[in-house]
Amino acid sequence: MTATDPTYEQKEALAVRGKPLLLTAIVALICGIGWVRYLTGPEFAFSLLYLPPIIVLTWFFGLFWGIFSALLSTLTWLLADLSLVEQFSNPYIPLANETFRFIIFLFVVFIITRYKKILARQKELAMMDPLTRIANRRAFFHLAGTEIDRSRRYGHPFSVMVIDVDDFKQINDRFGHETGDHLLITVVDTIRRHIRGIDILARFGGDEFVVLLVRTGEEAAAMVARKLKNRLLSGMDENRWPVTFSIGLATYHSVPENVEETIKAADRLMYQVKHDGKNDIRHAVLKN
Repeated sequence: MTATDPTYEQKEALAVRGKPLLLTAIVALICGIGWVRYLTGPEFAFSLLYLPPIIVLTWFFGLFWGIFSALLSTLTWLLADLSLVEQFSNPYIPLANETFRFIIFLFVVFIITRYKKILARQKELAMMDPLTRIANRRAFFHLAGTEIDRSRRYGHPFSVMVIDVDDFKQINDRFGHETGDHLLITVVDTIRRHIRGIDILARFGGDEFVVLLVRTGEEAAAMVARKLKNRLLSGMDENRWPVTFSIGLATYHSVPENVEETIKAADRLMYQVKHDGKNDIRHAVLKN
């Protein structure tokens, strides 16, 4: 990110400011279509012209505004037809026509709403580890990128912790994969209970987890790491699982170029612990 690139907060502010303008423009467009209907008379049908604004309002503003746009579209058409009611063979024809159109518009609104929910669910599943129900690697890079941009802007330190389960393979070999899955879920539950809601936890591999400690300097990060390790070991002892934990911890006072670089330092520290006998914490503070 260069100095001229918009920050996450700036992008969010632009999006928030843009929504009222988009809403106003679409409502005006719907009213304009009704006015054209009035000018051209009942010989020309403009039903399809209402669909784009209805779809846009439903997609960007939700079900309520979708229904509102369907109702507004129907009313503008009805008002135009009522002003031309003498051109119909029966005065009730406009009411029947607009009732049918309103049902069609509502059908479109509910289809778009349902489709958007399906896409959101698919996106959520793509960003989630299916076993532990926490962020996966892809989600972590997205979420951590936002937090690191914020740290770059405000000058806050942050810390990255890589936690690896020592000798996890023997759990699967001795007790089976179901027990191995239970162990991983227990690890995640323990970590969750002892980090803050603003911190980011993700599963990177079979038995490797990454935690981004937001706005956390070296002293607080070291305390969290020690506390987590003790709690994790206690949980393993309670279940009689013969595993320990190797933890690499990197605290940053200056932000690296990208998220991957922030993880590499903590990952190297974790592997140093592995090489030196496992079941320990290695911490580095990076200021330049």
